[in-house]
Amino acid sequence: MAGGQGTGDSGLWHQAALMNLLADVLIVLAVAGLGWAGLTALQRLPVFPLRELVLTTALHRVTPEQLEHAARGAMNGNFFTVDLEAARAAFEKLPWVRKAAVSRQWPDGLKLTLEENEAVARWRHLNGEPGLVNAHGEVFVAELPADAPALPQLYGPAGSAREVLGRYAEFSRVLASIDRRLDSVTLSPRRAWQLKLDDGVAVELGRDQSREQTGARLERFVTHYPALRQQVGAVRVADMRYPNGLVLRGFVLGSLERDSPLRGEAAGRRL
Repeated sequence: MAGGQGTGDSGLWHQAALMNLLADVLIVLAVAGLGWAGLTALQRLPVFPLRELVLTTALHRVTPEQLEHAARGAMNGNFFTVDLEAARAAFEKLPWVRKAAVSRQWPDGLKLTLEENEAVARWRHLNGEPGLVNAHGEVFVAELPADAPALPQLYGPAGSAREVLGRYAEFSRVLASIDRRLDSVTLSPRRAWQLKLDDGVAVELGRDQSREQTGARLERFVTHYPALRQQVGAVRVADMRYPNGLVLRGFVLGSLERDSPLRGEAAGRRL
């Protein structure tokens, strides 16, 4: 009997400290559960609807109608339940939007910051898909307004827009010394470069074995082209894919002067 009494006294229900700890844990869990349930119920009440979209940046390309349409799909739920990531994605689907940032603004609004794309060139994949290129070399799809200034045309394989835009800037700096502008730059799948100038001349620079090589070919063109243009007149193609010379195509041989150094060899001129 004494042995049985000792065993009963050592059971869980007779350990006051452990029972108090267990009770405290249960109370904490119950309070947390009630708090969570209360917060969830509070979020679902119609007292926190989203009523306002605060735009922090000026719009240049995005229209108010486009913004309103995106907002209707983005402002789902109330102040607490709105999915900010989904809202950001909805605004970034707008044609001229490069980046969007969305945050809550107490008590019933969203704050929206937009970064618009700035088109610096037209883009067309070699498979024919058109688009525009922004200053970061990123391709996006949007419609230019009718009063937009003329933009150069860039062509290249998929994923090459940033590279082509970078080389466009380099080539433009070189051609500025002879007051020529680029209408288009093309990078072929074999990495051959072709330039089209604003006077209609196509310049074949060839494959890009090294950046210095194509740069030197264009420098050679710039050095000799003004004199050749004066002697030959209009030229359709200047092929610079030769170590020490060039080939001109697309002019009338009879227009050459008799004492011209190009006479008799107008198809290929050694420099």
